Amino acid sequence: MDTLSLTGYPLPDPPETPVATEFVVDLAAVDTTRVLFGGDALNDCLPQMGHMRQCDGVLWHNPEFTLGVGHKLVRPDEFWVEGHIPGRPLLPGVLMIEAAAQLASFLNTKSGRVQGFLGFTRCDEVSFRGQVVPGDTLYLLASLMEFNRRRFVSHCQGVVNGKLVFDGKITGMTL
Repeated sequence: MDTLSLTGYPLPDPPETPVATEFVVDLAAVDTTRVLFGGDALNDCLPQMGHMRQCDGVLWHNPEFTLGVGHKLVRPDEFWVEGHIPGRPLLPGVLMIEAAAQLASFLNTKSGRVQGFLGFTRCDEVSFRGQVVPGDTLYLLASLMEFNRRRFVSHCQGVVNGKLVFDGKITGMTL
């Protein structure tokens, strides 16, 4: 059934986007208590600092750095908590995507496939399926889908308490 827009004309039905039903990495096989790369080790590959460092650590990667798991420890003192949403803070979706983009950039840089600054250029087929709140650990999953010397596309997901909270494709490129 068509929905009417503000102009009174019918809106087309949204395109069908496939919904992921599986995690891109089996989290049950990952030791989520062990951080392989954090702090200074992340600084070697990620330029974001301070409030904009959204990936707190890398917990696992395959030997080729085409698959990886990271995490974001969602703290009650983060810059967005007071204003998004007052009385019921929810981690903004754009920051979930940023955290996953940082994990994907780390994997591509650490692998040696790229050098220099990697910028996040687009996201596609993104869906949000759950809330992330202060006190949660957001596990970030990334799987490299496409790569050339200037651009990469990764399938990224976010998981909280075993539940998929976001899923999408993230594209980055050397700038």
